[in-house]
Amino acid sequence: MPPSDRIRDHAGQGATTVAAHRARRRLRADQARQLADLLRHQVLAGGFPDGALPHETVLAADYRASRNTVRQALDLLRAEGLVDRLPGVGTVVVARKYPHGLDRLMGLAETLREHGTVTNEVRTMGPAPAPAPVAERLRVPAGTDVLYIERLRRLNGLPLSLDLTYIPLDIGTALLGADLENTDVFRLLESITGQRLGHAEITLEAVNADAHSAAVLEAPRGAAVLMLERLTHLADGRPVDLEFIRFRGDRITMSGLLHRSL
Repeated sequence: MPPSDRIRDHAGQGATTVAAHRARRRLRADQARQLADLLRHQVLAGGFPDGALPHETVLAADYRASRNTVRQALDLLRAEGLVDRLPGVGTVVVARKYPHGLDRLMGLAETLREHGTVTNEVRTMGPAPAPAPVAERLRVPAGTDVLYIERLRRLNGLPLSLDLTYIPLDIGTALLGADLENTDVFRLLESITGQRLGHAEITLEAVNADAHSAAVLEAPRGAAVLMLERLTHLADGRPVDLEFIRFRGDRITMSGLLHRSL
């Protein structure tokens, strides 16, 4: 074989080896992500009541995975702040996420009443001209004053969400003297209007925390937060509460029960 052919042949074998190595790394990364998803569910569901995960060798045997895959999966959970590795102890759960249901219309204190006390720090409150998108959704003329409220909400003293709320002023005026620090707005709205809340339209997406939100929530700047946009209506259909809620993604998990219909 001419030298040039031998060089090309060797180069081809090298390229094949590199491609195979990259494929193995991608496969292990995929497997690690799948394992991390399974372990995350167990962590959040209280599957490790003593707070410690099984040893890596046990996890590898239980999930038929290599030790390297297990280590990568645990690294992913550590990066999320859910677990940590302690010398002489092993991998332990260091953070907790709280469940927030999406299949019932409830205030935050109602939703999390089994998990502790929700308190509210009212950072801003007062009349403000409604921006056009807000006015349209609340069905008031653009520029009309609405009640604007910004609250930092804590669960057991830890920052959980930053809520920006817009309420039509004919209803919102009655909130100015209400105990917003210890009472959900939903309960106050029902008391003021004499009506039950009926339904809400929601949108949920992940966004990066801006400097202000990150500082208030005591989260790293640019950290992912869950943004819940919710427009709540009274039982008669009138929209009364437009909210933009930024949840710390490391402290909340959203869940719901869905039924299939065609």
